[in-house]
Amino acid sequence: MFLSLSIICLTVAVLLAQVNKMTAKPIAEAKAMKLQNAIKEVVPAFDNDPVAEAYKMSVAKGDSLLVYPAKKGEEVVGYALNSTSNNGFGGEIQIMIGFDMENRIINYTVLQHAETPGLGSKMAEWFKNEEKPSQSVIGRDLSQGTLTVSKDGGTVDAITASTITSRAFLEAVNKAYLAYSGSKEDARSGVTEKKVAESSSDKSVEVKKEENSHE
Repeated sequence: MFLSLSIICLTVAVLLAQVNKMTAKPIAEAKAMKLQNAIKEVVPAFDNDPVAEAYKMSVAKGDSLLVYPAKKGEEVVGYALNSTSNNGFGGEIQIMIGFDMENRIINYTVLQHAETPGLGSKMAEWFKNEEKPSQSVIGRDLSQGTLTVSKDGGTVDAITASTITSRAFLEAVNKAYLAYSGSKEDARSGVTEKKVAESSSDKSVEVKKEENSHE
């Protein structure tokens, strides 16, 4: 009996390993496609590879966001940022939000959330309803001030019966703007390009070290 159970367990383990190996690549490709589509939704048309040129921008102590620069030729036309808030009613909210070069929000898409269906889940469309400017964030110029819900004295109408979700969503938006502002400043001074160059250089050094160690 012990031998039979051992063989069964070993067989199952081998099968699971093979299934995992077979599905790893398709899953990774699906995630990459989802990321590319999210970026395309929130920034102007571009001809570079924002994912390949992505970098992290610090927004607070121990917290940073991924920034995806969208370019036409050598000109940056916008930034897509992957931002989060852990203060949603159901926990973490993750969004991809895009800004033009004039501090305005172009669009956003919700990547992940666990908010209540029919209530907090409405954030996917609620804050882009341009027929109701008081609830839409599209086109807002955040250089005029960060966004807060009207209940807190702000200018954005919260989702009906979902103020907590609305606050968390706007927290993610405001955090993204901080990273966007830092990216613009770095781009003007050439710091971002320097960071990317240094990162590439570091990778080259690591590869050379690894090759030498193998030799």
